[in-house]
Amino acid sequence: MAIKTCISDIDVVKAARQRIVNVFSNGLTVYMSFSGGKDSLCLANLVVDLINEGKIDKSRLQVIFIDEEAIFSCVEETVKEWRLKFLSMGVPFYWYCLEVKHFNCFNQLENDESFICWDSTKEDRWVRRPPAFAIRSHPLLKPREETYQSFTARLCANGINMIGIRAAESFQRRQYLAFSFTHKKAGESGRVFPIYDWKNNDVWLYLYRNHIDIPEVYLFMYQTGRRKNDMRISQFFSVDTAKVLVNLNEYYPDLMDRVVRREPNAYLAALYWDSEMFGKSTRARKSLEGKDDRDYKSELLDLFKHFDEHFDTPHKRMIAENYRKLFFKVAAVGTNREFKKMYDGLISGDPKMRTLRSLYTTFYSAYVQKAKQENNIS
Repeated sequence: MAIKTCISDIDVVKAARQRIVNVFSNGLTVYMSFSGGKDSLCLANLVVDLINEGKIDKSRLQVIFIDEEAIFSCVEETVKEWRLKFLSMGVPFYWYCLEVKHFNCFNQLENDESFICWDSTKEDRWVRRPPAFAIRSHPLLKPREETYQSFTARLCANGINMIGIRAAESFQRRQYLAFSFTHKKAGESGRVFPIYDWKNNDVWLYLYRNHIDIPEVYLFMYQTGRRKNDMRISQFFSVDTAKVLVNLNEYYPDLMDRVVRREPNAYLAALYWDSEMFGKSTRARKSLEGKDDRDYKSELLDLFKHFDEHFDTPHKRMIAENYRKLFFKVAAVGTNREFKKMYDGLISGDPKMRTLRSLYTTFYSAYVQKAKQENNIS
């Protein structure tokens, strides 16, 4: 899908404030999703400022935090601080510790590819204990059967869910937001994204200028060499966080012990963090492995030829089937580099099919460019 960027005559902060005011003018309950990460901190601070300025009605606001159990202690402390801030303003803050399904990138060796947060059958192995005030169940949730996204969609069905996600986080998210804006009227899906157009530098500059404390894990990530645009914190068993767990163990000495106790296969991160399993291709890895002369088209054909052997769970087979469909569509025109990306996506796992969506965009863009050249279109 082609994406067009329009230049505005106001800065992103002013635009976000205006969007938030518009959201509250609908007369509906506004459910603000909060995670304690850098983006949600920006959104939360914008909302607090507008409440203090009397520009939005705080009685319409409810804050929702879905606690995914396997989170950094500094993130938990940050969320607690903001919980007290909202409660002191008279705004409800709902802290949910629920048995929801979560993708687990460590479960390559198991038949079940879903991690259950706050699994009642594994209470003795929980990464941490839930706060005493946490909500442990809800009538709208199907425990152990669905993700928190499905739950929050029903929870917020009678109002508007305000979320701090941004197009700059990934090309796939940029596509998703573009699709939402062009195929649905604003708010029709029940979700709005006031800071969707903020760049990474906008986020860090806003946090700095407004003296907003951030979870210290961001500083630790930066010290271990993570780029500013690649510092995303999430539940430990998401691939975004799993690949940095080993590097952060020196800052949280008992981190890997707690993680491995909860998910035994997490030892794979210590062994293979710089490998295809986590989609890594650092200079050190390239130096050790030497020049890569593999024919990835042949590698993919071999994977698909022995389909059930390589993809031995229903979820893996579902994802691999989508990859296979794309492969046979582009087999005659794809490059080895593109086939390598496809191969890496299958080997490392692509539970949310982000890599697959990126591949579709890559092939579509190449097709458009080729068509333009053949027809002399600038």
